[in-house]
Amino acid sequence: MGNISAADKKSLEEGKALTPRFDANGLVTAVVTDADDGTVLMLAHMNREALDLTVSTGIAHYYSRSRKQLWKKGETSGNFQTVTEARIDCDQDAIWLKVRVGGHAATCHTGRRSCFYRRIESTDQGPVLRTDESRPLFDPSDVYG
Repeated sequence: MGNISAADKKSLEEGKALTPRFDANGLVTAVVTDADDGTVLMLAHMNREALDLTVSTGIAHYYSRSRKQLWKKGETSGNFQTVTEARIDCDQDAIWLKVRVGGHAATCHTGRRSCFYRRIESTDQGPVLRTDESRPLFDPSDVYG
């Protein structure tokens, strides 16, 4: 955790103040799981504004690194993520959101429930990706154009 004093470390790890440790790009990682069954739905990033909006509205907001803009999950697809619980890790540099997904109940832009729909498997020719049994819940071209 860098050059942090013992007192600051104790406050960070045990205190009541939300003091996220944003990286050099002003972001923290957000792990998103289904509030009911614990399925990992996605991994994203949040800047200060996204975190503040998520906490104040109860709807998940993120920061898109590729588009370089704030992103309200579900604004285009209708698959809003309602936050049931938000947690932060011990050194306050990662967020865990437990959510319920509306609309088609899909989180991934491919139309699937989870962005983690492929397994990495070892073969004699090297690692390959194998798609699990999940299928898109909507046609992305209908939603995103």
